[in-house]
Amino acid sequence: MSGHSKWATTKRQKAVVDAKRGALFTKIGNQIAIAARSGTDPAMNPSLAMVLEKARLANMPKANIERAIARVADKSAAALIEETYEAYGPGGVGIIIEVATDNKNRTMPEVRHTLEKNGGRMADPGSVMFQFTRKGVIFTKAKGDEIMMAALDAGAEDVADEDDGTTIYTASSDLMKVRSALIDNGYEIDSAELQYVPNNTVPVEGETSEKVEKILDAIDELDDVVAVHTNAE
Repeated sequence: MSGHSKWATTKRQKAVVDAKRGALFTKIGNQIAIAARSGTDPAMNPSLAMVLEKARLANMPKANIERAIARVADKSAAALIEETYEAYGPGGVGIIIEVATDNKNRTMPEVRHTLEKNGGRMADPGSVMFQFTRKGVIFTKAKGDEIMMAALDAGAEDVADEDDGTTIYTASSDLMKVRSALIDNGYEIDSAELQYVPNNTVPVEGETSEKVEKILDAIDELDDVVAVHTNAE
């Protein structure tokens, strides 16, 4: 697997802060509402089960979760649209931005303005995406050879040792299977979700690194953005 991503570590730290101030709940709520369109029973809808687990780990209140699921049946609620934007940031790094919005005519200009304000720009569809692969990504604070072997035995494609734990990569279709196997083996899972994983990373250092982190953070702060991915190392 390609090099360590400082942004991945920053996102994990930021999620704790966002959860405390409720910002993360809005993003997860939108993801729940979208996933629930394919069925409100998590036992029959793996996508919903995955997002509900994310909500549980973030300590999202039950009432918030129920309201998000109820949006599926609420004919008066504005329909959420999933969009994926491609962009370039400082140093030529690639950025994939996932949004859930009830008004893309509002969201796209917000994303474009944020990019341009911070030294980035929108990219043509497909010009950045080919540099990434959709994978399952599991993070656990467990470290060492045992978790690595357990993950590989469960069907993981790759395992990366991080400063604060272990990141496990799976085929997108194997995410829930590997997660369940690790839990059955007694491991505590901190997150499990689908991400756009870079095929190769772009090293950034010094001032460029600071600019990249600034632009990624600014994009992630937008209300309609549910996930940001980059190939910056």
